Amino acid sequence: MNGFSGTAFRMEESIKAKLVELEAFSQISAVTIQDANLDAQEQNWLDYVAGGLFAKVKKTGDKRYYTSR
Repeated sequence: MNGFSGTAFRMEESIKAKLVELEAFSQISAVTIQDANLDAQEQNWLDYVAGGLFAKVKKTGDKRYYTSR
């Protein structure tokens, strides 16, 4: 695994852990960046790791985030 993909994986896992802690498992229970208490580095990676077809972190139309169980 190269450095870039390792960093992306760590950021995705860190963001996902915070969403799981807040029980943000659906569009209904999705939370904002502020609610998830994401740090600056996590916020910078959020658009990259959220929303792709196979992404573990999903983004709603109103910029809230959630993950699967």
